[in-house]
Amino acid sequence: MTILLTGAAGFIGMHVAQALLARGESVVGVDNVNDYYDVALKEARLARLGEHAAFRLERIDIADQGALTPLAGGVDRIIHLAAQAGVRYSLTHPEAYERANLAGHLNVLEFARSIGDGLTNMVYASSSSVYGGNTKLPFSVDDQVDNPVSLYAATKKANELMSHAYSHTYGLPQVGLRFFTVYGPWGRPDMAAYIFATKILAGEPIPVFNHGDMQRDFTFIDDIVAGVIAALDRPSTADEPRHRVYNLGNHRSERLMDFIGLIEEALGRKAEIDFQPMQPGDVQATYADIAASQRDLGFQPTTPIAEGIPKFIAWYREYHRV
Repeated sequence: MTILLTGAAGFIGMHVAQALLARGESVVGVDNVNDYYDVALKEARLARLGEHAAFRLERIDIADQGALTPLAGGVDRIIHLAAQAGVRYSLTHPEAYERANLAGHLNVLEFARSIGDGLTNMVYASSSSVYGGNTKLPFSVDDQVDNPVSLYAATKKANELMSHAYSHTYGLPQVGLRFFTVYGPWGRPDMAAYIFATKILAGEPIPVFNHGDMQRDFTFIDDIVAGVIAALDRPSTADEPRHRVYNLGNHRSERLMDFIGLIEEALGRKAEIDFQPMQPGDVQATYADIAASQRDLGFQPTTPIAEGIPKFIAWYREYHRV
């Protein structure tokens, strides 16, 4: 049988696909390879996946109603990672989030429903951004998440509600995963580690918001992949809730300035800091309570930022030849 993986050209999608292929799975990747960030990076990821005979790419936009329908044959599991990412981008391009995150998620749910009893599990990406203005740390899946502070967060909360409704109405087994600040090799250029490395090497100041008083639960990509696959391999049984939500984080809230210090150390260069006020839609701190994912998924992150940052910088130097 086959796993349908949306967002295959993405950062997390590529790594998840590689892990699935390495264990002998057949994967149909779906991606529209849009230009939200450098298409060459997405194509380079896809080139790596294309080396596997068990991988097939379909250049499809999940927001196009019915576009997924022809792929239903033989699919028994879905990993839905495709989405319009980025909190700040949602301030200027809200329509992209309506299309990819709302219409796209609905279309994937309808595709899953069309498979019927042949679908054994669907795992989809949510986000730690759903915790919005919550001030209680660490963030627990039992916390109320009714106060999003960005449109991106609102669409991710909407995805969870849509999935719950489809599980309740149609019995679709689903697992939603709230990712906490994922970083690592092949990462996105719009994320902190990539931005900081690029600007430090170019001798440009790096923007640091809230005057540096920020904390993030930075989670290395290998740990996220392990969590995604664990969720895929543990579908709910008939007597369990058919829709479950978990945090996937490193269970550590790191100071942003410490994160920058490790990048400086790995690059062998000091950063010029441009301290700025808090940006709209941003939050001061994130910190994952992973008790539920540890208990139910066996999730156990193992990579502290002191190990993960040098791995990211080594990839960055190789990819950019710097």
